[in-house]
Amino acid sequence: MKDRHFDQLAARFAEKIYGGAKGAIRLAVLQADLAEALPERPLRVLDVGAGLGHMSLWLAQRGHLVTLAEPAEAMLEGARARFAGAGQPATFIQAPWQDLLGQLNQPYDLVICHAVLEWLAEPGAILPVLHQLCAPDGWLSLAFYNKDALIYRNLLKGHFRKLRKAEFAGQKQSLTPQQPVDPRQLAGQLDELWRVESQSGVRVFHDYMPHEFQLKAELIDLLEMELAYRRHPSFAGVGRYLHWICRPR
Repeated sequence: MKDRHFDQLAARFAEKIYGGAKGAIRLAVLQADLAEALPERPLRVLDVGAGLGHMSLWLAQRGHLVTLAEPAEAMLEGARARFAGAGQPATFIQAPWQDLLGQLNQPYDLVICHAVLEWLAEPGAILPVLHQLCAPDGWLSLAFYNKDALIYRNLLKGHFRKLRKAEFAGQKQSLTPQQPVDPRQLAGQLDELWRVESQSGVRVFHDYMPHEFQLKAELIDLLEMELAYRRHPSFAGVGRYLHWICRPR
């Protein structure tokens, strides 16, 4: 298995991920968590696997100095256009995560790694690199596709054969992640290098709603309830994505 990049799927990625309520909820939860955790001063930020730059632009607009690293040219060009349209400066690097230590010579106050682990051949291999890229008193914002949520959704759909075979990977050329992340396994991999300070679920109920209810619900209500319940002890763990804010050990 190889790491998955999105050179040919940038437009579809933009529409599928950020074209509706799912993307709005994702951004709202991530932004709320970061706004709560980060200090009120400009930070040097590195966005690893930055995609189309939605999170980086939000941080740049809050006064932070942002570097976007993205291996897919089409995605990085989309991010450039987004920043240009907003009149925000940033540094753009077209590179996979494996090449970043050789190109960057100063650690960052905040390292972002959102929706990257589930597309990697060996997700755990990136964690020491992220640690080296982060300042000793910095933060890591880690969001990943939750295997527990995928299992729960398949249980609700009655896809028992798929569960028995542990067929969790998305189809080739689809936007379903190739390797959903087991949060307990990830916690064990993180433990030596990182201390997890906060945990939130992203879309803890939206994706489980019947489709007709999704269509009827107002976005403002969805956002309010997702933010209210993102850390509920019974619901956070079934978020379609999980967002962990970590500090270096």
